[in-house]
Amino acid sequence: MIVYATHAGGKYLPFSESLKIDPTTPRSLYVNLTNRCNCDCVFCLRQKKSMTAEASLWLEREPTVDEVKAELDAAPWQVVNEVVFCGFGEPTIRLAELVELLAYVKQIRPNIPTRLNTNGLGELLHGREIATDFKDILDTVSISLNAATAEKYFKLTRAAYGLQSFDAMLTFAEHMKLVVPHVVLTIVDHVTPPEEIAACRRICSERDLTLRIRPYEDS
Repeated sequence: MIVYATHAGGKYLPFSESLKIDPTTPRSLYVNLTNRCNCDCVFCLRQKKSMTAEASLWLEREPTVDEVKAELDAAPWQVVNEVVFCGFGEPTIRLAELVELLAYVKQIRPNIPTRLNTNGLGELLHGREIATDFKDILDTVSISLNAATAEKYFKLTRAAYGLQSFDAMLTFAEHMKLVVPHVVLTIVDHVTPPEEIAACRRICSERDLTLRIRPYEDS
């Protein structure tokens, strides 16, 4: 699936199928750009989630910008309340395409909020500060914090860049705070013990960032 919606119970559906279940309730439109990822998180649904062929986030190939634009052009905007670049991979791996498509959403639907779900390692990947690429085209960035120390973070995420990934992710969040209205750091409730959640709260408080605890999906 290139564009999809989420439903109760961790169900992902093509947007057209989502409308058959509920044709009127506003919902997020998710965009799946890539299945590539520079993390290998121990709790990731990529390892565990079972999906039917017609409702799978595994891409046979990465969509082109024009293909995604065509999906956006055909979207039922009357029920879309947010566009989220997420999917079953790390969107910043396709940074140029991501930025072009975010700008396209703002061009055709300037009043629709945009969000990026990311592991926050795009600056390590691209070797430069990338936050300014998102100025005026991104409303919210949701960054996976996952843990309160570099060692615990690496144990959970098995990030491609080693222990430096944790500080790089937090630095990315600081950079994004300068250009994006809403910066949110996330942890997963099922895999994060209470004392770790408390430590993550302190990190976010010290940096004036918002913490969100995501519900864990195991299927």
